Amino acid sequence: MNPERCDVLVVGGGPAGSSCAWKLVQAGLDVLVLDKQVFPRDKVCAGWVTPPVMDTLHLDLEDYRRARVLQPISGFRTGLIDGPPVVTGYGRTVSYGIRRCEFDHYLLQHSQARVALGESLESIERVDGRWRINHRIETPLLIGAGGHFCPVARHLGADLGSTERVVAAKEIEFEMTGQQQRACRTDAQQPELYFCRDFKGYGWVFRKGDYLNIGLGREDNHKLAEQVEDFLTFLKREQRIPDDIPGRFKGHAYLLQGHGERKRIDDGVLLVGDAAGLACPQSGEGIRPAVESGLLAAAVIIAADGDYRAAALAGYNLRLAARFGASGSSTRSLPGASLRNFLGGRLLGNAWFTRHVVLDRWFLHSKQLPLHI
Repeated sequence: MNPERCDVLVVGGGPAGSSCAWKLVQAGLDVLVLDKQVFPRDKVCAGWVTPPVMDTLHLDLEDYRRARVLQPISGFRTGLIDGPPVVTGYGRTVSYGIRRCEFDHYLLQHSQARVALGESLESIERVDGRWRINHRIETPLLIGAGGHFCPVARHLGADLGSTERVVAAKEIEFEMTGQQQRACRTDAQQPELYFCRDFKGYGWVFRKGDYLNIGLGREDNHKLAEQVEDFLTFLKREQRIPDDIPGRFKGHAYLLQGHGERKRIDDGVLLVGDAAGLACPQSGEGIRPAVESGLLAAAVIIAADGDYRAAALAGYNLRLAARFGASGSSTRSLPGASLRNFLGGRLLGNAWFTRHVVLDRWFLHSKQLPLHI
């Protein structure tokens, strides 16, 4: 049987893979996206996206919101767990809340790439300078976009789940009943962020229309389940969430930019998004660096003009460093670590610091210009 051929095979149909595929398809390349899930898939994520990301992707917001959740965010409620809150209002939309099951499906369709869904990456072979995947697909260029545990990252030597210092998180998202909505005091336009008292992570509550997302992430997973339970007790006591939370929390992990040594390029292969370990070191956000790394990778691939040796793809690492900082240059992880090391938890009660540092700089990236490629 003759193998299926494509110019580029993208492994992973999330925001990183879809963004990269979109730009490559625009340039006239034949792109195939392989993903083990069938879209729309169940993907739990706090899920907020800033307007510059929407602009970068050329998304039509009116079209998007017709059949999907697009929750305007105009403020935040922040503080320590068990501490007094600070409410910060902007008087305008500074971000949007999305559901990842909807957002990822939309981006994949928006890419106009060919897809092979419901198929895991089972085998990777190098044959005569080309990749042969699952004994049936041949391509000169392989893009690893399968998240933290991406099999392409593993092929490049990533030490998954071993020595890498990752953030572990547990979260849940569910559609509230009418009774639950009445019992939930969280304002849909004001996501809530509560930092752990040891400053090794933070929890959040985010209401997206009728949906509620609750989660907690930390630099370590020691007694994570207990800390999630303590966080829920605090939220219920403050009547921020309903008492009857359905289902079980789901876990996931990600690597912060600057906290890993993942190899991101080699001959005919390149990693993007969480597969490359690019979550924002201050907030743990993954969507913006996923989208932007996908676009940066596409720009390098297009410029390479078919020469996919590692030397020809080296500009990708330079572009990542210019956009996100040099690998290994960050000594900070989540916001709590920076506060712990320099200023102390009391600054979370300071309105100016909360607005201009925690929110504007760490979560909204308001000083960083949109990426245009």
